[in-house]
Amino acid sequence: MQVDPYAALRPASPVRFLYGINPLAKLLAPVPAMVLLVFVRDLATPLAFVALTAIVLLIGVRFTRRLVALLVLVPVAALVMGVGFAIWTDASGVDQSVVLWQIGGWTMYGGAMLVGLAPGARVAAIVSLALIVGLSTTGPDLVRAGVQQLRVPYRIGYTALAAFRFVPRFGYELEIIRQAHRVRGSHGGRGPIAAVHRWAGYIVPLLAGAIRHAERVALAMDARAFGAYPDRTERHLVPFRARDIVFVLAFLAVSTAVFATTSPWTLA
Repeated sequence: MQVDPYAALRPASPVRFLYGINPLAKLLAPVPAMVLLVFVRDLATPLAFVALTAIVLLIGVRFTRRLVALLVLVPVAALVMGVGFAIWTDASGVDQSVVLWQIGGWTMYGGAMLVGLAPGARVAAIVSLALIVGLSTTGPDLVRAGVQQLRVPYRIGYTALAAFRFVPRFGYELEIIRQAHRVRGSHGGRGPIAAVHRWAGYIVPLLAGAIRHAERVALAMDARAFGAYPDRTERHLVPFRARDIVFVLAFLAVSTAVFATTSPWTLA
């Protein structure tokens, strides 16, 4: 059975409020904070946004393995990145701070660690804010919202959507081709040479399947007079409602409160 990542989301509990928010609202609300986070240099501000985003996601979306993995991997990646930056920090500017550890003639200072963790935390905060829309929105809903609210030409929006939907189709076709090759015993064996032969054998049937799929999509679009008129009626509406405005204003207010509390602009 083929799994379509662009299919409609399953109904969720009303508590999982992010699924009921317009995609453009979820995209717009974190943008000011994401832009300002690029220019902050402290550690407290990005960590506050990471915590804020984690709370919003834990309440607003379904508790899944993917959510848990992202909430764990993003801070871990930020920590690894921060340690890497700390190693490359010039020790002469922080040699008055506390010594964390010393290996031979090399010393890791606490000041260097703080300097290195700051950009890692900023990256984690920006990625976390992007997950608000990424984990609670489907591709079709985002395209529909852009066409309906931002007046993006439907020729561009739905053409891009059709192109993105090729990706799961390619995955499905590739799996069928691999199963067929295994049944026939083609390109058996192990090692890099056998792997190259196997993947080379996938190219031609995969391209043939892609061409057939593209022809079917083109015929379906022609049958629906796609591009014949400047506008089209929408079967699925994605309205921008009062709760979307409330979400944007509330998120902006909380973001402003975070910046006002941490005061990153007053730091030297």
